[in-house]
Amino acid sequence: MRASDRAYATLLDEIQSGILRPGAVLGEVEQAARLGVSRTPLREALGRLAADGLVAQQSPRVTVVTAIDADDIREIFEVRRALEESAARLAAERGDATAFAELAHDFAQVDLDGGTGGADGRDAYYALIADFDLALDAAVANDYLTAALRTVRTHLVRVRRLARDNPARLAASVAEHRLIAAAISARDADLAAHATHVHLHNALHSILESLTAAAPAYPHDSALDLKGQP
Repeated sequence: MRASDRAYATLLDEIQSGILRPGAVLGEVEQAARLGVSRTPLREALGRLAADGLVAQQSPRVTVVTAIDADDIREIFEVRRALEESAARLAAERGDATAFAELAHDFAQVDLDGGTGGADGRDAYYALIADFDLALDAAVANDYLTAALRTVRTHLVRVRRLARDNPARLAASVAEHRLIAAAISARDADLAAHATHVHLHNALHSILESLTAAAPAYPHDSALDLKGQP
């Protein structure tokens, strides 16, 4: 793996996991030393993250992790609805029915309470979502659509963390994914798109509620900036 790819992968994971929080300063000299790369590959990695919208340049040698506020999340979901509803329709028309039937079965078997404190169960569920996304991309067979979906998913990893501590929402999300997979397997394009619409509506509502609930506890956290929140 090239040094720039390694630096990009590390920084991406740290941003998505919350290790590098919104507003965190990524000094060029400090980050290059920490990651064990020279400044040229580090600049390449930061350029890719900037193109992803995950960092922004504050000065010639200082980059900061961007924040996600309520307006950003709404905009992400506007794009997500357009892409994922279209993808669900296409998958129902083009996809491997057996593969999606197996995914529907796997979603039905999800145990969110499995593992210590349920952590293993939640991790297994998110891994299953990743498998579902891969199957969806393969079924759609449209490089332009799947490239756009990958960009949105890069931001969704950050956004999804806000809902991880809501057991009721996670349980509902499992059922919603099972219905989407089952609809695709049944080649019911209308149901697949509608189930996707309902899932995304519920997900957005839950995430915005999470932000509202967390804001009083962390009034100075830029990640919880509720600009534009009614």
